[in-house]
Amino acid sequence: MTVSLDKPRPRHPEKAHKPDNPIQRKPTWIRVKAPVSPIYHETRKIVREHKLNTVCEEAACPNIGECWAKKHATMMIMGEICTRACAFCNVATGKPGALDPFEPTNVANAVAKLGLEHVVITSVDRDDLADGGAGHFAAVIGAIRAATPATTIEVLTPDFLRKNGAEATVAAAKPDVFNHNLETVPRLYASVRPGARYFTSLRLLQRVKELDPTIFTKSGIMVGLGESEEEVLQVMEDLRSADVDFLTVGQYLQPTPKHHAIDRFVTPEEFKRIEALAYAKGFLMVSASPLTRSSYHAGDDFARLRAAREAKLAAGT
Repeated sequence: MTVSLDKPRPRHPEKAHKPDNPIQRKPTWIRVKAPVSPIYHETRKIVREHKLNTVCEEAACPNIGECWAKKHATMMIMGEICTRACAFCNVATGKPGALDPFEPTNVANAVAKLGLEHVVITSVDRDDLADGGAGHFAAVIGAIRAATPATTIEVLTPDFLRKNGAEATVAAAKPDVFNHNLETVPRLYASVRPGARYFTSLRLLQRVKELDPTIFTKSGIMVGLGESEEEVLQVMEDLRSADVDFLTVGQYLQPTPKHHAIDRFVTPEEFKRIEALAYAKGFLMVSASPLTRSSYHAGDDFARLRAAREAKLAAGT
């Protein structure tokens, strides 16, 4: 047997030249327990058996123990290699491989086996594809609808930058929730999300609502990157102008010393203030806490989101 002496490819080669940013010790309110639940291991086994990637693992989500113990896993389609190199993200960067034609079926089978009432489907950025992967999203949605018609589906998509019509392809597949995260305030895009454009992301969300007003739209930002409260409030205003229904706000956590530094840890009391301000702006649903992530408690939040819309319609507002 030949043993390769090649060094493994670094996870973030584009960040290797960057200076180290020391990782700060987490405050008590943001620490989580290591996953030990038998159901966590059962979920992990199902994910492996169906050859799936999850953002829970690839993005090093702090909530993986809690979510997987409830058989909640966020499926990450189109591979595990991203064509972008965002300064906050732990997903590997590089040249992705070809799409797996069996992935839609594998995802649908896993959703059925896990017995999910609500599923979140996200992906890496695929700037190498003509449609940015929009057709693959639609195929996955279709496969889940066929396998488990009662399951509600939430997609968390890339920005489809310069992929004209991509959002229409996904919207036509009728996900229940269309999520795309702005991630941060416009001033910080150059350092945090350099491959993206703030107003492109904003327009994407607005366009989906125009295409199909019945689809709930959702977006999220991180705090603790150096933004001001005034800038956060402006993002809220922009999202409401795009008729976005649901806002998530969570603490940025630095994956490695090569990633963007944490400016500060936002306190639980400050998150409560952010939540109150967001509701005052008119969002149907707001989730703001140190551990909030796009898909954290997504199933429960979807039920509340739907109830909020029904209450608003009943009130005639």
